[in-house]
This record gives sequence, structure tokens and C-alpha cells, in this order.
Amino acid sequence: MVQWADILSSLHVLGHNLKISLSVKELQGSLGVPPGRGSCPLIGPLPFDLIYTDYHGLQQMKQHMGLSFRQHRCHIRVIDTFGTEPAYNNEEYATLHGYRTNWGYWNLNCKQYMTMFPHTPDNSFMGFVTEELNQTERFNIKRNKVNNMAVVYGKEASMWKGKEKLLSILHRYMDIHGTVYYEAQRPPEVPAFVRNHGLLPQDELQQLLRKAKLFMGFGFPYEGPAPLEAIANGCIFLQPKFSPPRSSLNHEFFRGKPTSREVSSQHPYTEQYIGKPHVITVDFNNSQEFEKAVQELLKYKVEPLIPYEYTCEGMLERVNAYIQHQDFCQRSSPFPAANESRSWPGNPPSPFLQLPNSTALIWAPNISAPACWPPLSALRLLLSPEDSSCVKTCQDAGLICEPAFFPFINNIEAFNGLNAQCESLEAEKNHVFPAVHADRRECFQQKEPLLFSCAGVSAKHQRICPCRDFIQGQVALCRDCL
Repeated sequence: MVQWADILSSLHVLGHNLKISLSVKELQGSLGVPPGRGSCPLIGPLPFDLIYTDYHGLQQMKQHMGLSFRQHRCHIRVIDTFGTEPAYNNEEYATLHGYRTNWGYWNLNCKQYMTMFPHTPDNSFMGFVTEELNQTERFNIKRNKVNNMAVVYGKEASMWKGKEKLLSILHRYMDIHGTVYYEAQRPPEVPAFVRNHGLLPQDELQQLLRKAKLFMGFGFPYEGPAPLEAIANGCIFLQPKFSPPRSSLNHEFFRGKPTSREVSSQHPYTEQYIGKPHVITVDFNNSQEFEKAVQELLKYKVEPLIPYEYTCEGMLERVNAYIQHQDFCQRSSPFPAANESRSWPGNPPSPFLQLPNSTALIWAPNISAPACWPPLSALRLLLSPEDSSCVKTCQDAGLICEPAFFPFINNIEAFNGLNAQCESLEAEKNHVFPAVHADRRECFQQKEPLLFSCAGVSAKHQRICPCRDFIQGQVALCRDCL
């Protein structure tokens, strides 16, 4: 609900007319669908430009729009916490190759899925807003911080089970506070030395965080808003590192979710984009490492911090850019168009240019770029190592994978520009293509646009990776995006 409230508020502040549907009957009325299962197609355009929903709403819309769903699905934006990767989204491919889950297979453009955190560049990062402090509040936090006070992130007693050893180590250095729900009797899982406040209203929790030095996670829940709220209130966030990383392949919680993303810690966003001194990620199974981290953080002095993309302004900027520029109803023309390549310079002709002192390619500035958002001026084209996704390849170069660029780099010119040794070139449906099989010198183009994937990875292939720059603190947008 945190995210939904912020989405609705953002759309309202940006001046858009909103219609909120809370039931199937309201949905039918809003869409102009006759009662029943939508056997009659809608006549004329939808009464809305965009429809924001979640997976459950998507299912209801398909049931009640019937034949019209396919026609109008380009207007849909799906609020999707954990992300949906292309291999799971394409129904035919997912069914044939073992990626079918209860949540994927909708055949949308994957940018129509909108996530809470920017963990899946195949999707759009929607985010939410973390409350900002005024100067008086910041001053009071600085004055009232208690250096040896810790708050534990875990509202359910079951989360505390088996954590006695960790808590005992922490208790040597800090007073520990909890917010564990209970009705009459103190939960036995919570040690006696922990001061349990019970489940607190949001304003009282904020006051607790404003006093505390440390906010510690036990590893669950994954990727919630609370760590950002704690950091915004001047806490250090201490969280467990997962080794090996958790995913749908090895962990029950993620099984069945339409993503193979590996989660390296309880909150990968804070680990990757914030880091020390505000965020400390350690192996909680190693008592010495954990204790050393506690000793280290006691020396840190941190100010309240909110990444720009989680401020009101940052979210408004991002949502407005999406509304202005994302258009999934416009059919893209084949690239390159007939005879277009004849105007390209070079021998052989190519729209790409190698950056000085780099293996990366850019779109040649003297060549007219096709209409695209983000604009092709942001393109940085890389060849991945084997067994590496484009997410990681771009990330290692300080960039972000941009799936909107795939249609423009799915060509022999990209392979040649990156010095991929192509003795053959074929087009197939595979979520790691375009890519080259280096040992065999076989190059593969993508045949199905819905399978263009930043996330795909293969031990045998080097991927052609379309990366882009990003605005510091606003990873969803490139420098030329606004």
C-alpha cells in the first residue's frame, strides 16, 4: 500500500485525472465492458490513457475484457514488487523452456512491469517516497541520537527464532529494542534483554528510529521500505549477506516468482546504491565478522540520507518521464529500414563508433538516430564475458542495461563493431540473444522482440549488451532522458 499511495499521489500532483476501481463491478463500468466474461469486444478507444494495476488486477481484466484485452494491454502498467524477466513473460517460450510460473506469461513489453527497487532493468523502476526531514528534525536527530541503541527489523516472533547468539553479541555493545507483535504474553523467541515495544504505529516507530544508532535486519522480509526509512532517520542498517545468493532456484520464498534474479542480501538496493557507512552487509553466520561489524559501526557518525530517487521530487520526475515518453502501443518499424544502411559511413558501413581507449561502441553522432526513449545518444554497447548477464556486464562498467536499445543493436554491424568472430549468423528465439558462441564462432540474432533480455545469461555465450549512463541518484533516467 505504501507504493500504491505514492503512485496515486504522484499522478494527482502531476495533474492527471484518476479513476480508482476497487471491485470487478467498478472495473467493468470504468472500462465500458458489459457484464459477463467479455465475449463482446470493446468498440472504440479505452476511456483512459493508462491503467495501473497489479497481477491480480491483470487477471481480472483479462477475464472481463475478453477479446479486448489483447488489443488494449499496451495501456497497462503492472505494479510488480520482485520483477518479471522476459523469459517468464513470453508465454510460448516460458512454456517450452521451463520458465512458466503462476505470475508471468502475459506477453507484455517487460518495461510495463514497474518495480519497487531498480533491481531488474528489463522492467521500469517505479519506486516510492521516503519521508524527508526538515532542518529542525535533522537537528533534533543529531542531538538525540543514542549511540548504543539498536532497533531490530522483525515484527513477527518467528523471525527471531534461532537468533539468540547474534543478539547476545550485539547486546554486549548496544541496548536492543524490538517491535514484535504480541497480544497478551511476551513472545518466547524474543530474549529477555530485548526491550519489546510491541507493534508500533508509524509515527511512534519513526520516533524510535530517530533515537537509534542501528537498525538491524535478520534477513527477512526482503526488499521492504523499512531500511530506507531507517537510513532516512539517521540509522545505520546492518544486514546479512547471503552466500550463495538466494533465488527461485534455491529458496522457497522466491520459487514460482517470474524471475531468476539472485538476491545477495536482505536489501540489495541499499547494499549496491548506498553502502558504507550507512549500510553494512556481512555474513551473519560468521560471529567474528558480525562482531567486528558492530564494533566498526559504533565509530561511524552518519547523517540522515535519502537517495534522490526516493524523494518526492525524484519520484515525480521519474513518473512524469515515463508518462511522457513510454509508449508501448506504437509498433516499432524494423531496423534498419530498407536502404538505410547505405547512408552509414565506414567500410563495412556501420551506425556505431568505437569510443577512444575503450572497447565500447556508441551511436555515431553524425548519423541520424531512430526515434527511441531513452535516446540512442546514451547507448554504450559492450560484449559480455561468457556466463555473464547484461545486467552484470553493464553494472561492472558503471552503467545500466537498457532493453529499449536491443532492436537497434540486433544486427551484424553490432557484432562486427565488437569484434565478435562470426562465421555464421542466424536468428533464433532465445532470451540470451543477441549473442556469440565464441568457441564455435556462431553469432545469433534475436528473433522474438519480447525475449530481448538484460537478465539472460549463458555459460556458452557472450552477449551483446546495450548499456546506458544514468543520472546519479536517479538510475531510471539517463543524462539525455529529460
